[in-house]
Amino acid sequence: MHGYTADKDAFLKRLRRIEGQVRGLQRMVENDEYCIDVLTQISAATKALQAVSLGLLDEHLKHCVAQAVAEGGDVADEKLAEATAAITRLVRS
Repeated sequence: MHGYTADKDAFLKRLRRIEGQVRGLQRMVENDEYCIDVLTQISAATKALQAVSLGLLDEHLKHCVAQAVAEGGDVADEKLAEATAAITRLVRS
């Protein structure tokens, strides 16, 4: 079981909302909407995706990483390295 399983429905709801935002962006471009309005909506969709990412990362740290650290050994080292890599990717984006 993954760390986000308990909140899976909430994550899916947020992702569906973001999907709707992206479809709205496509319509805005198709309709030749004003550039700044499109950019504003892109910013909102980006922030929404970042919020989902942070929520998933939080659940991963609380569940998967904490469990691995409690077990110790190579598994803990692998999970910590994996979490560090994920954080690095999020910071760069």
